[in-house]
Amino acid sequence: MSWRIGVDIGGTFTDLVFLADDGTAETAKVLSTPDDYSRGIVEGIAQVLKPRGVDPATVREVLHGTTVATNAILEHKGAKVGLITTEGFRDTLEIRRLRMPQLYDLNYVKPLTLVPRRWRTEVVERILHTGEVLVPLDEAGARTAIDMLIAAGVDAIAVCLINAYVDGRHERRIRELVRLRDQHLPVCLSSEILPEIKEYERTSTTVVNAYIVPVVENYLRRLTQALKELGIASPLMVMQSNGGAMGVQAASERPIHIIESGPAAGVVGGAEVARKLGLDNVLTFDMGGTTAKASMVEKGRYDRLGEMDVGAGINLAGRLLKGGGYHVRVPAIDIAEVGAGGGSIVRIDAGGALKVGPDSAGAMPGPVCYDQGGQDPTVTDCNVILGFLSPDYLVGGGLKLARGKAVDAMQSRIAGPLGMSLEAAAWGVHVVANASMARALRAVSSERGRDPRDYALLAFGGNGPVHAVTLAQSMNMRRVLVPPVSGVFSALGLLFPETEHHYVRTFKRRLEAADPAEMTAAFEQMRAEGRQALAVEGYGEADSRFEMQADLRYLKENSELTVAIDGIGDFPAKARARFDQAHEQAYGYSSADEQAEVVNLRLIARGISKVSRVPAALTVHAGGQAKGPSARHRRAYFGAEHGWHNTPVLRRAEVPRSGQAGPLIVEEYDSTTVVPPGCRVALGDWQALTIDIGR
Repeated sequence: MSWRIGVDIGGTFTDLVFLADDGTAETAKVLSTPDDYSRGIVEGIAQVLKPRGVDPATVREVLHGTTVATNAILEHKGAKVGLITTEGFRDTLEIRRLRMPQLYDLNYVKPLTLVPRRWRTEVVERILHTGEVLVPLDEAGARTAIDMLIAAGVDAIAVCLINAYVDGRHERRIRELVRLRDQHLPVCLSSEILPEIKEYERTSTTVVNAYIVPVVENYLRRLTQALKELGIASPLMVMQSNGGAMGVQAASERPIHIIESGPAAGVVGGAEVARKLGLDNVLTFDMGGTTAKASMVEKGRYDRLGEMDVGAGINLAGRLLKGGGYHVRVPAIDIAEVGAGGGSIVRIDAGGALKVGPDSAGAMPGPVCYDQGGQDPTVTDCNVILGFLSPDYLVGGGLKLARGKAVDAMQSRIAGPLGMSLEAAAWGVHVVANASMARALRAVSSERGRDPRDYALLAFGGNGPVHAVTLAQSMNMRRVLVPPVSGVFSALGLLFPETEHHYVRTFKRRLEAADPAEMTAAFEQMRAEGRQALAVEGYGEADSRFEMQADLRYLKENSELTVAIDGIGDFPAKARARFDQAHEQAYGYSSADEQAEVVNLRLIARGISKVSRVPAALTVHAGGQAKGPSARHRRAYFGAEHGWHNTPVLRRAEVPRSGQAGPLIVEEYDSTTVVPPGCRVALGDWQALTIDIGR
């Protein structure tokens, strides 16, 4: 029997799932090691290998969701980057775009550029938008610029010349000149990273890639070596922000694709579970300790955005809020995020209103009930007071909670000043947190022209199943699903995606004037790159699939929508119909009288596994789960309408397939599911809990 390992790094815990060919799953949670995340991963894998009888030689794949790239950007701990650009474009990174994340905020300050001006150099050259060389590259000037950057001690060089998306010959020559001076210095070319029109987006994306290349490359090298020392010689794959996986070599060269790898894994897992359960439409809801994240899965597919702002803080509506971070123009799953998690701090604001988050108590000191010095009450403290969480069984009993300290903090800081009973104040926090998280769900549903009542809510994360049903009730949704191993579900989701590589080429033409021969040539060039990348990861021609897409817009629009292409022969007619439909759905408007144009061509190269990556059935062995809940009943409070109930506490396997009415609490090693009165829960296919919601 062979195994695949999914490893997802969080701020507090590193989650691991070992999945066997027969659907057996072993899970574990270990403390993360921020000084070197690879150390925590190796320690976690070692804790499972021997005690649970897994032979390292039988591990055929390790898939990883990492925050290394994100943290390097957020903490400004990336490489020392130099930028070489065309004369006159030195300040593109400073000028940015006019969009701001806080409209009318006179105190708004743009993020510091990742490349200080003294390390941004210019060269004389000019290629026209047609590809014609107007001014040849001044190689003497280029050598001077390279010498200056190397003398300054840069760790990587980004090269972004105007119109290089059409012809990258000058950029490639600059790389050759760098290699004459230094064979090992990383050089990132915009014509390879993002051969797409718009100089700011191309420059920013190339600079971000150069900024994190040394960090990610070193990290993945250490992790690969550490896995080999454990006896695991199988390939290490990394989750991408777009929902596909990629090998270590590709991730090291283009780490911009793995910036949001952790959150993406949960959405991919949610899409697969929805397929297993025969559901077309679900909203995924991932609530952790600091944030809650939501995404939409429609007809088994998740939405992708073509760009994102990294380090912009809470991302509630990625299409509208721009300018708060570092722009990266790569495909990424559309995920909305709000600052509401189990560790979100509760306070009374200056107006006397109850406020939850967005700041968090984090792992240290954590919620008051963790008894590690925290003084400010949090959402988790309130859930303990309400009886939703057991003081004796968090992480299978591995983390004891001090309920008395949570009671004292809530009474003195919230309930007393507001003149409320303790349970009413705690329930109020639960409701306010739900209201904040509902904004994320609406951002990916109502604000995209979808009615959330037509979707099931698929909840996971350590805190997601605690809030899922009351959150769904507040939005008039009818059904909640809680997948197996919900507390480490993102680690399981890492094991599902196929290998993918995404390519783009600017192809600016009127739609009706698009030349089929030119389109074919452009796609063939991208297909050749895709074949080469997949071959490195062990996929042959028979195992490779290619999906063609195009970015279209109405003339004089500034944004594009991506549509699928079945074939080039009837491209204009089919593309126009799909584009009009997508435009109507996204913006509530379309017009047959408007002229349309093609902006970019895209290609997705996929490596297809010979066996299914999603098991037909799942058998879970979770650390600590065999002990069962610490008590068979617990008093829980369900608001003024229902009050306190002596609530049954079950393990997942004890939930009947015929269903059981709430109130009910399902307690597991990695998460807790709360079923309020008036609702009914049943254990269904693939060990998923299905909760039908009462009013």
